[in-house]
Amino acid sequence: MMRNNMKAASKKRQPAPRAKSTRPVTVLVATRKGAWLYHGDAARKNWRADGPLFLGHVVSHLVLDPRDGRTLLAAAKTGHLGPTVFRSTDRGRTWKEAARPPAFAKAPEGEKGRTVDHTFWLTPGHRDEPNVWYAGTSPQGLFRSEDGGVTWQPFSPVNDDMGYRKWMGTVQDGTPDGPKLHSIIVDPRDPAHIYFAMSGGGVHESVDGGRSWAPLLKGLEVVEGFDVTDPTFHDPHCIRICPGNPDRLYQQNHCGIYRLDQPSDTWVRIGRSMPKRVGDIGFPLVVHPRDDNTVWVFPMDGTTVWPRTSPDGKPAVYATRNGGKTWQRLDAGLPASQAWWTVKRQAMTADAQDPVGLYFGTTSGELWMSRDEGRKWSCIARHLPEIYAVEAAQSA
Repeated sequence: MMRNNMKAASKKRQPAPRAKSTRPVTVLVATRKGAWLYHGDAARKNWRADGPLFLGHVVSHLVLDPRDGRTLLAAAKTGHLGPTVFRSTDRGRTWKEAARPPAFAKAPEGEKGRTVDHTFWLTPGHRDEPNVWYAGTSPQGLFRSEDGGVTWQPFSPVNDDMGYRKWMGTVQDGTPDGPKLHSIIVDPRDPAHIYFAMSGGGVHESVDGGRSWAPLLKGLEVVEGFDVTDPTFHDPHCIRICPGNPDRLYQQNHCGIYRLDQPSDTWVRIGRSMPKRVGDIGFPLVVHPRDDNTVWVFPMDGTTVWPRTSPDGKPAVYATRNGGKTWQRLDAGLPASQAWWTVKRQAMTADAQDPVGLYFGTTSGELWMSRDEGRKWSCIARHLPEIYAVEAAQSA
């Protein structure tokens, strides 16, 4: 069985190498009104803004392909073109719209079909599949491109399988701004091993290249009063795989923070050890590029009315360096009070330097960074539109 093979491979795994250089970093920022690139120097102290790109368009995700270091894809929703994907092969200097953006198959005559409201998530494929990309949409859809993002096709049976469709909901209900398929993850050891998550609809895993999928829900909690066995009621917010140990995944969920260590298929809630006054509810989660015990989260106020703001107006990142046994508050440099913003699920990331640089964007349009793994924070930019996604990449 493939999972047993992966388990055997993991036993031979060597520690991930530490960063070999201090190359400059580019931070990719997607917002409600366009996108920006922030180019940092090697010390990550001075930053130069490049943008806006796609001013006025809703940009949900902006990703640089790590396999070639040149290709950028932007998931956008425009007033005149509707939902689409833009592509650049020169690191953002010029752009072309996808010839065929993600779109659901046409429904049979007499049946009501689905329409993509926006492409929400972009993931480059495996390093051995250099032109492959994956996309997740709202409402929930899974798409694949085999030509570098020029054309997109529905991927696997998920989009039209009625077993999945009954878990998905519609654009008019559930998650604010519509339900979403997100957190598309390709195992770096095996291109046929893929995960995705749906808000709502749960977490799902394929070990055969998307021909079949199995829910990965054991151990996850749901809102009180709902059926924990029904994927409809599961709301994963963000899932990340550990680059240094692909058998370990972390999840920020509507109902807490979890860890999964394969070959186990059961999630363990590690957010119980967060301070009770803060809780373990939030949207983004970032894993260390080399240390599988180190994770950062950004909690929000998850009380019954769900204000979706920093708890008490005092924002902070929390880190664990022991796999979730204990958590440390990291707020040096952040506002001490009256900061009523939060961070969306794609709006927090890390670079691969040593020490690791952390970056997050806020719902109030501020871009923050730390050069020392969260111990001290500084603001790179203010007054941007609401930030939807932040990614870090090595500069050219």
